[in-house]
Amino acid sequence: MNERLRVVIADDHALVRAGFRMILQSEPGLEVVAEAEDGSEAVAACAQHGPDVVLMDLRMPGMDGVAAIRTLHDAGSPVKVLALTTFDTDRYVYAALRAGAAGFLLKTAPPDRLVDAVRQVAAGDALLAPSITRRLIEDFTRRPPPGAEPTTGAIATLTAREREVLREVAHGRSNVQIAQLLFVSEGTVKTHLNRILAKLGARDRAQAVIAAYEAGLVRPGEQRPGDRSPG
Repeated sequence: MNERLRVVIADDHALVRAGFRMILQSEPGLEVVAEAEDGSEAVAACAQHGPDVVLMDLRMPGMDGVAAIRTLHDAGSPVKVLALTTFDTDRYVYAALRAGAAGFLLKTAPPDRLVDAVRQVAAGDALLAPSITRRLIEDFTRRPPPGAEPTTGAIATLTAREREVLREVAHGRSNVQIAQLLFVSEGTVKTHLNRILAKLGARDRAQAVIAAYEAGLVRPGEQRPGDRSPG
């Protein structure tokens, strides 16, 4: 299969967009199909070009990245959003994940991390930068935003094995790693994860992890055997 992954880059700084374009266009199998200066342009570009992934800066004038992500999600767009931020303590990140972002990446990440992130998000297989993502989710789920829907009831519908899989996903482990830990096939893990997403009404792994933290299935600061310290 030689299909290219189509990418839209949304950032209000032309130099940032040019840098991302140069990195992505130099990689086989990746194609930048459009650029956008703000959230409304990003939404329009996604509607016009039907990309697989959009790199979405969270802080842009006019319609910001979070509003754009929410608009895409509410419209049922299948595009996977990789949220971009400058700070790993950015409050926008949590809002972006709740709005429907598949993951996020710091703008300071090296080029190979950016390329890998785009591929992983397109495959639907990762919460990116597990140590940073976990810290952010833990920080903000200590004090969920007003009006957040309770997810405990949905969590209660999961089987014991599904809860186990969700815990490992919340700790940043990939399907392959979870399969090895639980002594099952990768296909079995994917099956469990699909059932988890359906039961929680979650679009992707990111929203399932947020549900796990908010319901208390995973606790802030908790570490599992084999966890590595960030850094």
